[in-house]
Amino acid sequence: MIDWLALTPQAAARRLIGATLMLDGVGGRVVETEAYDAEDPASHSFAGQTPRNAAMFGPVGRAYVYRAYGLHWCLNLVCGSRPGGAVLFRALEPLTGIDRMIDRRGLTDLRRLASGPGRLCQALAVGAEHNGLEMTAPPFTLALAADRAQIASGPRIGITKAAHQPWRYGLAGSPFLSRPIKP
Repeated sequence: MIDWLALTPQAAARRLIGATLMLDGVGGRVVETEAYDAEDPASHSFAGQTPRNAAMFGPVGRAYVYRAYGLHWCLNLVCGSRPGGAVLFRALEPLTGIDRMIDRRGLTDLRRLASGPGRLCQALAVGAEHNGLEMTAPPFTLALAADRAQIASGPRIGITKAAHQPWRYGLAGSPFLSRPIKP
């Protein structure tokens, strides 16, 4: 296990800002994340393990992939010293395989290619087949940045329970965020 994967989901979410995330050679710089843990009423793990969220209770470093609103895939990294913690990848700055992202998304605006969890998954071609896979091994590449990024934080978005928690993190000033972060 890589040591930083044992960090709390909140600390891991901050640490992932500036990291490189790729799937099959397509990806970029992580610019936005959200943290969830088993004691968080907004987390899929809050009510305990189910077939849908089983990856959240497995080894750290694995992908937890689920469909939101029956439409969009969402990609999370399982982390923490206790079961049920994960970090949602909310946005990337596209850097590698941009032509493939454009084909998958059907648009050319780089700022919108992977700005939002559903857009990010469509740009990287994340699907159910990635659920439970190790994210520090192929077909994924996940590498932390050598330097710590300047991070903005604020309330999470797109949820109704515990939305006030300031567990949404973003690369300060990035034009690739899904929405500006308001403290």
